[in-house]
Amino acid sequence: MRRLHPLSALRRLAAGAALALLVGAGTSYAADFHPSPGIGTAPSARPAAGPENTAAAGGRPVSGKNPSAGPQFTKKDGVWSVVTSRVVLRNTVTDPDGDKADLTFEVWTTDANGNPKDQVKLTDANSYGVLVSDFVASGKTAQVTVDYGKLKPGVTYTFRTSAYDGGLYETSWSPWADFRIDPYVTFPAPQASSTIDSTKQDVIPITRTDPGNVAAGLRAGPKRNCSTADTEGRRLCIEINPPSEDSDRSSPSLRAPLGDDLVSWCGAKDSGKDYMNRTEACLKNIGSATLIFLDSDPELPSLGTATFDLQQQMKLYTKKGDSGSDLGEFDQQLVVIPTHIDEALEGVNLNWYATNNCDACSTSPIKWRDINQNETTAHWTPDQANPFGERWGTIQTAWSGTGKEIIDLGWSIRATVDASATVSATADFGTSGDTRVRELAPRCDNILKGVAPGCAFPYFKPIYTVDTNLYPAAGAYYWLMQEKMTSHPGSKKWDSLLHRLGPDTTVKRPSDGQPWTTNDSRDKICPSSWSPHPADASLGALSCDEYAMASTHESGGFPGGPNQVGSGNDCAQLTADKMGTGTSFGLLADTRVATAGPSWEKCGRASIPTAQNTGAFKNLNPAPWRLLDDDGFFVRTPGFEHCANANTTCAWKKIG
Repeated sequence: MRRLHPLSALRRLAAGAALALLVGAGTSYAADFHPSPGIGTAPSARPAAGPENTAAAGGRPVSGKNPSAGPQFTKKDGVWSVVTSRVVLRNTVTDPDGDKADLTFEVWTTDANGNPKDQVKLTDANSYGVLVSDFVASGKTAQVTVDYGKLKPGVTYTFRTSAYDGGLYETSWSPWADFRIDPYVTFPAPQASSTIDSTKQDVIPITRTDPGNVAAGLRAGPKRNCSTADTEGRRLCIEINPPSEDSDRSSPSLRAPLGDDLVSWCGAKDSGKDYMNRTEACLKNIGSATLIFLDSDPELPSLGTATFDLQQQMKLYTKKGDSGSDLGEFDQQLVVIPTHIDEALEGVNLNWYATNNCDACSTSPIKWRDINQNETTAHWTPDQANPFGERWGTIQTAWSGTGKEIIDLGWSIRATVDASATVSATADFGTSGDTRVRELAPRCDNILKGVAPGCAFPYFKPIYTVDTNLYPAAGAYYWLMQEKMTSHPGSKKWDSLLHRLGPDTTVKRPSDGQPWTTNDSRDKICPSSWSPHPADASLGALSCDEYAMASTHESGGFPGGPNQVGSGNDCAQLTADKMGTGTSFGLLADTRVATAGPSWEKCGRASIPTAQNTGAFKNLNPAPWRLLDDDGFFVRTPGFEHCANANTTCAWKKIG
């Protein structure tokens, strides 16, 4: 049909003028809702798009056969899966005369069998509660956007369309199309209490990169280092043997933490491995040292042997006063358990040498204590070769420098026997690590004010655990971003670190040359002009939450960082809201800026309940871990880590 555009334009202009008069007079306008009397009602009987002109000549327009809903216009099990409460409904429309046409969109709830049940009121603009699209060219797609609050997440709806060309309606509706607003993640209200410890760290096994003679013993059997001969032609040799299954302390009382152990958990760890956390190390892969006292005649058996089980422990103090000193301090300990000493040796002395390259350190003399914690020496007689002969040699290193310093360490032992005044044998225990790794090298600093100075192992990457029992909305958001972002920042699963933005950063603000701060990054992503997405009142006030956090180099606001963006509008936009049924909540797309929903940009910006936004990282204090600028750490979200991926909706799980 050839429409008379001036007539339809006048009709719409007149309706608009009447509405404007009502509003101008102070009267609010909202059409009474008259739901459809049934799904068989003809489109022309509910002429929301305009009056029908039955006298007009021409063909009637027709809706397409494949209505769709989005974003992101994908189906799951035959149902359009929508990621936002601002649903976009689409269909094509064709006019046989080639004229422009529009579509009327009608949405219904569904019953248990998936059949249309009740019509949903989508607008107050007309009494039919339907949305009408703009006119589009024949063969093109018409669409409408449903305002927030009209449709509920998690509820299955169905919709259909009818076409109108300005004079005639099509005689029937399009096929039905089912859709549902599916959140990326679902979660409950915060739990009343939780047993999750956000800062608890697990001890990890490590492989040393420079273990000295220990490595030789593990690879190709014990390496023997021998002295020169004494005046009687006798020599002393030492071998480092790998730990055996029975090399642990045999006495249960000795396996328990003792008062002189630097590291309380070391005694209970199995031999054959080395372990550490951010401030402690337990080296139980040294094995045993065997002394061989050789006769001048190499054809004769050795004069005697002695064997000692060995381990090292290290303890670093993260703030002044923890060690009883106002200086930075780290302590080292050699634990020696004599298992056998032949009478021919008369007695054995072990000298432990711990070296460092520190520029601002002072190291105490080694102090030895016995099992009763009495002061003693590193000398054993044959009758002391039993577990009760165990001794601890401890040295203390105090750091008085400024700024920060990584300190390389090295260790060795030198053995002598009472049977000879001159022979000695030395074994190398290696260093704190290859300079490219430095796994056991302490770093001391006085940068963190209020708790300075202190020391830590920067090689160990701490894990901050978000309490997903108390902060489920925030945890859901962080988990989703870790899964969806291509760099997976902070994810332990993907072995992708976050890096702390510390007070010692070299990045400066262009405006005044001062160090870049967390607030500077946050203002880039969450400016004061930003407003939270509408949400159900049960969530409380919402605020802007960015991921990666503003306190990291991975923040979208950090200059020169791997995820730097121009503004928060360039981030994936998300929001928390209540689900349509039950008491649970979900994480949905915020399509106010990016109308197509997230394409998983280099950062995230979300409307999250303020109490959860501010609480989720409240225990991420850099002081206990001595986190300085560019130090790496992970973030865990345990209530969601049971989900294999974010390809389908992940449902929260309570921890503990």
